[in-house]
Amino acid sequence: MRTTYETPTDGELALEDRAALKRVAGLSTELADVTEVEYRQLRLERVVLVGVWTEGTSQEAEASMAELAALAETAGSEVLEGLIQRRQKPDPATYIGSGKAIELREIVLATGADTVICDGELSPAQLVALEKAVKVKVIDRTALILDIFAQHATSREGKAQVSLAQMEYMLPRLRGWGESMSRQAGGRAGGAGGGVGTRGPGETKIETDRRRIRERMSKLRREIRDMKKVRDTKRSRRLESDVPSVAIVGYTNAGKSSLLNAITGAGVLVQDALFATLEPTTRRGTFDDGREFVITDTVGFVRHLPTQLVEAFRSTLEEVADADLLVHVVDGSDMAPLAQIEAVRTVIGEVVADHDASAAPELLVINKVDAAGDLALAQLRPRVTQGAIRVGAHGRGDRHAARGDRRGGAPR
Repeated sequence: MRTTYETPTDGELALEDRAALKRVAGLSTELADVTEVEYRQLRLERVVLVGVWTEGTSQEAEASMAELAALAETAGSEVLEGLIQRRQKPDPATYIGSGKAIELREIVLATGADTVICDGELSPAQLVALEKAVKVKVIDRTALILDIFAQHATSREGKAQVSLAQMEYMLPRLRGWGESMSRQAGGRAGGAGGGVGTRGPGETKIETDRRRIRERMSKLRREIRDMKKVRDTKRSRRLESDVPSVAIVGYTNAGKSSLLNAITGAGVLVQDALFATLEPTTRRGTFDDGREFVITDTVGFVRHLPTQLVEAFRSTLEEVADADLLVHVVDGSDMAPLAQIEAVRTVIGEVVADHDASAAPELLVINKVDAAGDLALAQLRPRVTQGAIRVGAHGRGDRHAARGDRRGGAPR
């Protein structure tokens, strides 16, 4: 009997690697008894989510929390509870207010959570105050997204970009006192000359950390600039060839990589997870009339994408500014698809403006319509009538006005 083997694609190999290597929380925990090693069950972080609803509808607030839950699960956490508080604005001290912080502490104890994730970016002071109140680790939405990017980055450029973004976020959040005293340099607490209010070894350690981080950030920026030159050279060659350029853009997990694979047979990683693709993939395709084109799958977007990531991935996003056509993939099954569309268009507008370029025509592709709810379809219906492609499971669907929603004029 003859056995045949199919060569796995790059995407399948990447998926196997990602499934084989899981981030395990708690490995640094000291065990009271060595026999506990045999019986202890290693588990993922157990988290409670908390958000402050300041504007918009309740549906939008719930959609944001649902997205935060998906982000947490993508990062490798188990979501135990999700809480939303209605406020005019976040509390400047603890984000949710001192009374709600006490209530949150009780929920943390009841559920056995070891982490609280906030649906917003906390100031350094808010982070410290909330951690003191709930007595477990607290991270915000920005730190969570940065963690996911760090897990998924594979190329040298991608890792450098994520490291730079993490350091920009970390720099103002280094702590000199409180629980971070364990990180101080050796010596007596007062340092030379001692006394309350004088600079001691803890502050010296923080200043040393800041200097080292700034030096590392400068080095990363130089490396990213050097890698950008190589990317610019390749892109210039493509532009000089007069081959039409298409960029696939859209919200994270909307189905961009699946579309690239369907069009070109690229075999890139496809995973039902947020930010599965961080590095742009460019492939060649052929129109029905035999003409060639190049098509690039870009990094996905998300609501409230951290500014650190937008800056760090600026060179990667430049593919959007040079494209002749933007294929904008929208997740039709999302609870708030119009918010997805606006989030993507906002970032694209910033990138295009930075390059003094005119916006390329946009073709909307409404994906996952077979899983879309009635409300989402009602929101998207005006967009579909303006011109879009609707796609269901396995890439099948009705095609309407293939010219698309021509924002920005005709293709060059």
